[in-house]
Amino acid sequence: MTVVRVLHVTQPVTGGVGQCVADLVADQRAAGLQVAVAATLDAAPGPLTGLVDLPWSATREPGRTVPREVVELRRTIRAFAPDLVHLHSSKAGLCGRLALRGRLPTVFQPHAWSFEAVSGPHGSAARAWERLASRWADRVLCVSEAERLVGVRAGVQGRQVVLANGVDVTGIRVVGPQERRAVRAELGLADAPTVVCVGRLARQKGQQTLLAAWPAVREAVPDARLVLVGDGPDLELLAQSLPPHAQLVGPARDSAPWIAAADVVAVPSHWEAMALVVLEAMAGARSVVASDVGAARECLAGGAGVTVPP
Repeated sequence: MTVVRVLHVTQPVTGGVGQCVADLVADQRAAGLQVAVAATLDAAPGPLTGLVDLPWSATREPGRTVPREVVELRRTIRAFAPDLVHLHSSKAGLCGRLALRGRLPTVFQPHAWSFEAVSGPHGSAARAWERLASRWADRVLCVSEAERLVGVRAGVQGRQVVLANGVDVTGIRVVGPQERRAVRAELGLADAPTVVCVGRLARQKGQQTLLAAWPAVREAVPDARLVLVGDGPDLELLAQSLPPHAQLVGPARDSAPWIAAADVVAVPSHWEAMALVVLEAMAGARSVVASDVGAARECLAGGAGVTVPP
């Protein structure tokens, strides 16, 4: 019996993208497929810790390193000899499709389109690239109908299918007020109305927007507290503009306790495909306030929260 060989290529390796890859790898290995992951080794613990079989030294952003990264990835693909290559996010999608150019069955999963992150000439170039590169993907895998429609409106052709994100709910508990107070005490938080924002500290995730809105929240709820969970390139910037009664607590391997401690989970992203933290908050029976981007409206259609303009 021939065993199907699947190679996942990803950059980044953390956050929701890393978790999606880890879940796919676990499921496919359980199904008897031979699976490998090519990715940049990250020193920080994350969902792909221990799962990267083939180191690929790629930066997160496109730039002068792309030709080297394409050559290195081509060698990696040749050495593993996969039957199918699954490319995750825009950087792996860029290098992987340049390396393969349709020579092997290829799945590209944007995890939010590259052109949503940039504007002006850079945005136009990113749209043109996605339209061109769609010919080198047998499937474009979107995690929400909203993400698929963004691609269609940008002129991306090809066979686009939707496979919605999901989260493992086994470690997520629904807690009542008394247990929530205990969770807050364990985390060193005050027993007060609490808003929690979990995500990479970066422009995409919109924490600056949340901080700008926080004085209005405090005016309405004077004892409210804000907790930002995560790490990233905007850490210093956010620390400098942190208002009273707001705190940065760093990254968390498990977001469930922080969600359990919250009255409201805020997701102020500027762009998303389908944010896992929205699903985690819903599984924990927390109310959500999210920017109306990506699949936020799809997820919250049943009344689990509200969307606001990004």
